[in-house]
Amino acid sequence: MAAVVAALVLVRPFRRGPACLARPLRREAGGATCGPWGRGGPGARRGAGGSEVLTKSLQRGVALSTGCFLVYEAHKLISGFAEVHASFKVEEVIEQADYLYGSGETEKLYRLLVQHKNSDDAELLWRLARASRDLAQLSSTSAQEKRQLAYEALEYAKKALEKNESNFAAHKWYAICLSDVGDFEGIKTKIGNAIVIKEHFQRAIELNPKDATTIHLIGIWCYSFAEMPWYQRKIAATLFATPPTSTFQEALHYFHMAEEADPNFYSKNLLFLGKTYLKLNNKKMALLWLSKAKEYPAHTEEDKQVQKEALELLNSI
Repeated sequence: MAAVVAALVLVRPFRRGPACLARPLRREAGGATCGPWGRGGPGARRGAGGSEVLTKSLQRGVALSTGCFLVYEAHKLISGFAEVHASFKVEEVIEQADYLYGSGETEKLYRLLVQHKNSDDAELLWRLARASRDLAQLSSTSAQEKRQLAYEALEYAKKALEKNESNFAAHKWYAICLSDVGDFEGIKTKIGNAIVIKEHFQRAIELNPKDATTIHLIGIWCYSFAEMPWYQRKIAATLFATPPTSTFQEALHYFHMAEEADPNFYSKNLLFLGKTYLKLNNKKMALLWLSKAKEYPAHTEEDKQVQKEALELLNSI
C-alpha cells in the first residue's frame, strides 16, 4: 500500500481541497480575522493569535482531505489490479481446460474446473458442465455417481445461462444436461422437456450459426422423435395438444449440415449419418458413414463407444 500511495504522490499533484478552504482569510485593518463569526466575534477578540490557530486547523483539514483522497485513489488502483489479475486467472484456467479437453484428460479436466464451481464466469461454468457430463459418461463411473454428476452438470449450465444469456455454449450445454437428467426422471419428464431442449438448441444456433455440434444435436433431437415407439407417442399426446414429431429425412438434413459446417468434427455425427441411412434403407451410404465412424480416432470414452457400435452395425449389414 505504501508503494502505491508513493506512486500516486509522484503522478498526481496535491489538490487544495474544497474551495472554501483554499480561499485566504480576509483581515480587517486591526489584524482581526473575518472568520465564521464575522467582525466582533471570537476571531476579532483573539486577534493575530486566533488567526494562527485557524490557519493551522485549516492546514490540518487540507492534509486530511488530501490523505483521504490518496487512500481512495490507491484503493481504486489496487481494485483495478485485482480485476486484471482475476481476468488473467480466468483466461489461464480456460486455456488449461481447453488443452485437457483436447487431450481427452476427462478426470484431470474435471478436477481443474470443479475448483471454480462458484465462479461467476459463464465460460468457466459451461466448461464445468461439459466436464461433469463427460465424467459421467466414463465406464468407470458408478451408476450413483453418474446420476449425481448429471444433476451437477445441469446446475452448472443453468448458472452459466444466468450469468450470460447471450452465451451460445451455455444454451447448448443446458439443453444437453436437461436431456440427461430426463433419463433419470422417466419418459414423461423427458418428453415434457423436449420442447425446452429444442428451443435452447435453436437459440444456440441463432447466437452461433456455425457451431456444428449444436446443429448435430438438433439432428439427434429429430432422430429421437422419428424413431419414438408407439407407446411413447401416446404419452407425448397426453402431454401436448400437438406433440413434438420429426422424420429421419429431417434428421439426415441436420447431420449433413453439421458435417458441412465442420467436416469430421465429431465421431457421433458420422455414426448417426450411417444409422439414419440404415433407417432409410440406403445401405451403400450407411456403409460409407459407419466405416468413417469406426475409423475415427478415439480421443474420448464416447469415441470408443462409437467405434464399437459402428463395428457392430457394419457386421450386421
